[in-house]
Amino acid sequence: MTLPLKKKLYILLAWLAVVPAGLYFTYQYYPPENIAGYELEFITLVAFATFIPLMPIVINGATIFFIQWVTLVGFIKYGLFIEIVLMQFSIIPLLIRLRVTKNDWHRIPLNSLMFFLVSCISGLIYFMVGGEIAERELSQLILPILCYQIVSIMINQILLLLYHHYVANNDVRFYSKDFVWDFTANMIMFPLSLSLYYLTFELGAFASLLIGVPFVSLSIILKLYNSSENINEYLQKAGEIGHQLTESLKVKEVLDIFIEKIIETLPVEYAYILDCHEDGLVLLRRFENGEMKSNNLRPLKKNQGISGVVWETGKSVLYTSRSEWTDIAEGYMPEDVESVLCVPIVRSQKVRGILLLASSKKKAYEKFQLMIVDILCSYFGIAIANARHHERTKQNSERCALTGLYNYRYFEDLLSMEYNHLEAGKRKNLSLIMLDLDHFKVINDNYGHQSGNEILIQLAERLRALISTKGTVARYGGEEFVILLPDTERKEALRIAEYVRGAIANQPFTLHDSLDESNKQMMVRVTASIGVSTAPQDADDTMALIRHADRALYTGAKQAGRNRVAQYVK
Repeated sequence: MTLPLKKKLYILLAWLAVVPAGLYFTYQYYPPENIAGYELEFITLVAFATFIPLMPIVINGATIFFIQWVTLVGFIKYGLFIEIVLMQFSIIPLLIRLRVTKNDWHRIPLNSLMFFLVSCISGLIYFMVGGEIAERELSQLILPILCYQIVSIMINQILLLLYHHYVANNDVRFYSKDFVWDFTANMIMFPLSLSLYYLTFELGAFASLLIGVPFVSLSIILKLYNSSENINEYLQKAGEIGHQLTESLKVKEVLDIFIEKIIETLPVEYAYILDCHEDGLVLLRRFENGEMKSNNLRPLKKNQGISGVVWETGKSVLYTSRSEWTDIAEGYMPEDVESVLCVPIVRSQKVRGILLLASSKKKAYEKFQLMIVDILCSYFGIAIANARHHERTKQNSERCALTGLYNYRYFEDLLSMEYNHLEAGKRKNLSLIMLDLDHFKVINDNYGHQSGNEILIQLAERLRALISTKGTVARYGGEEFVILLPDTERKEALRIAEYVRGAIANQPFTLHDSLDESNKQMMVRVTASIGVSTAPQDADDTMALIRHADRALYTGAKQAGRNRVAQYVK
């Protein structure tokens, strides 16, 4: 979460009020001691204080920096001021390792202030329990150093809680997994610090090599091991996500699952899924800072911008900072973006889409993550193709090929479902409107079946617009159409039916005379007879509802002169 500028300035003011003056008074009351004659040992401590923050150890997902292993030795050998300086000096490589961006500049004074307070409070506790500087007798040091170590861990945790609660407004607990691992790891390092301190008196600077080199080597080994563990974990997640994607047969679900899992798996602040069309890249999903946004961005062409270049080349790209891609990007890109990962979605050796991920942090993505995203995009390409094929097949089986309306099979299933809702009390009424065009055979005979089809297509469009979301329109067969109206009582259904009848009769249809060689365009008036029935008043089951609407249509409307609406009468 990004802090408001006002809070960042408060942190800076707190640092200015505490740290500079604190360093001055610490130097006055606890000045450096015993540096003369131990300059080389001091230089090795400074080197370790610089290097150790760059080599964190990850334990059970918690990142731990063992900087106190060095600063503790600096404290008990050279005094509190040196410990504070070493701790402050280690902030620079620490923040470099954490990839702090310019938007997070407040973390520099924040960490400096927290480190200073931890050093001062734990150092004062050390002196309060009888600790002394440059004490050679280890037995005299164990209790004060143990108190120092415990207090520093506790104070650090308390300061973090205060920051999260009052500044960042996060709900965090004092006792957490990260705290347990941090406490345990620092207590494990406690005897190593004592060993390093004692050996510097006996062996000088060589002691730092004796303990430091194995420690650094162990850090490198653990880092490599952790990287391989991360890759294995990511591969396992990729397999699970792929399984979830292929299980879904709806395009919307596939898109939602894919972007949700990408955001969960990687450090993503911005995510865009684009579809490749002849006229450019069309945005399908747009995620920014925790929210899904509208897809109203200008399309990009091939070889235009980062996504366009990936579309053209078919190759993934990974940029670690803005300077690497600023000359390539075109069109929309959030202002604070630094790292960019862009991968083609390939199917049948052709780029079908583009996934672009971005973060405001530099070096937010690693090369192995690019490989993981590439695998996920392969799963996604297959899943989206299957879902689109399934939806096309389903639509073809449910729709009338001529009019695009639902067909008789879909209508029957929908009617059964709605009638079940009615019987379960989820619906109060269920009305059915059945209409049949009057004298439609005459139109086919006079102008040809192609002209008749033109009327059916226009009628379907007219009915869709008239009914909209009030109900469902379907082609029942030939020139017969049905309209299903859930939660619509008879009076309202009759009103809608009359509205439909008038819209058909009062507005002529355009057709081309397919029997004439000139295929001239004509305006033809058509009327419709309509029957209405309503459940549960008129019918005890679905077939009765259809049968009674049909009866009203033919006996109440057709036989009464056509171009009229009739209701079912028992």
